[in-house]
Amino acid sequence: MAPILEISKLRKSYGSTEILKDINVSIDKGDFLVLVGPSGCGKSTLLNCIAGLEPITGGSILIDGQDMTHVSPKDRNIAMVFQSYALYPTMSVAKNITFGMKVRGVDQATQDRKLREVAQQLQIEAYLNRRPGQLSGGQRQRVAMGRALVRDPKLFLFDEPLSNLDAKLRVEMRSEIKKLHHRLGASIVYVTHDQIEAMTLATKIVVMKGGVIQQIGTPQEIYNRPANLFVADFMGSPAMNLIPARVRGTQVEIDRPGAAPILLSDPKVAGLPENVILGLRPEDIAEAGYRAGSDVQQAACQIDLVEPAGADTYVVSTLGGKAVTARLHTETRAAPGESLDLAFDLGKVSYFEPDSGRRLN
Repeated sequence: MAPILEISKLRKSYGSTEILKDINVSIDKGDFLVLVGPSGCGKSTLLNCIAGLEPITGGSILIDGQDMTHVSPKDRNIAMVFQSYALYPTMSVAKNITFGMKVRGVDQATQDRKLREVAQQLQIEAYLNRRPGQLSGGQRQRVAMGRALVRDPKLFLFDEPLSNLDAKLRVEMRSEIKKLHHRLGASIVYVTHDQIEAMTLATKIVVMKGGVIQQIGTPQEIYNRPANLFVADFMGSPAMNLIPARVRGTQVEIDRPGAAPILLSDPKVAGLPENVILGLRPEDIAEAGYRAGSDVQQAACQIDLVEPAGADTYVVSTLGGKAVTARLHTETRAAPGESLDLAFDLGKVSYFEPDSGRRLN
């Protein structure tokens, strides 16, 4: 079976400025692909290229096996949900949802049936006679999604659809979108700068920086085995700790202020360059006694900062000249200025080359 979307060697330039550089991505039917990266990385431009709203400079775009590289947006059988909702303010919710079908000449009975179906799916039956100005942001976003759903497209494109909502509504709408994906088996390409959205929604993530794909993988692959320092730092909240260290045979040496360096034994470092960046997630650094196993090693660390966060408490120490965050249990008795034995789970560690940033192990 052909991929529902296949992008090959895509390039996009504005004059001499190259925005997208040799983009290669494919997804299967039913996949939820999230394009994620900082502002200006090219993710929205790539989405617009898929939609046909931006002509590409080179490469090709296939949708369901058909070459759509130079096909008009209206003939690509896609539906797009925008950040700004793009609703008609003078039309009712019902007319906003059915307007596209009316323009395409869909019969009234089909329009009515699809309107009922999506209104029930999105729980907006009570709002069908209202105008967009009478709705909340979350309700308007549901209407925009309903307008896309009635088309039965081969591909849904979402351009940062939740960024205008407050934090609570974002969580609610994220759940709605995920449930819709599971229920419909829809094929979705979704753009966001929010790595939490990417991790919770995606079946596959594309991390971008400067118009270049940094890594493609499942949320678990991206989180547990980041391809380089950029991905390690960008994906995760709090971010992965990236600690300058030195390799000494099968040991890793990490400087700490006012005391001898920490020495951690790890056979995986044998043969690595002398200078490395050790990457470890905050949840993989625990208070001694709360983490056990053959890969867990302890070291005394001075606490600089304690941040209670409800179910967790974050403590910050200085290691390798960097602020290092550990995610501890909520009842920890750590206090700034004190020494605390921390347990490092070296089974979860990543090593990176300091200059290129590439993953070493």
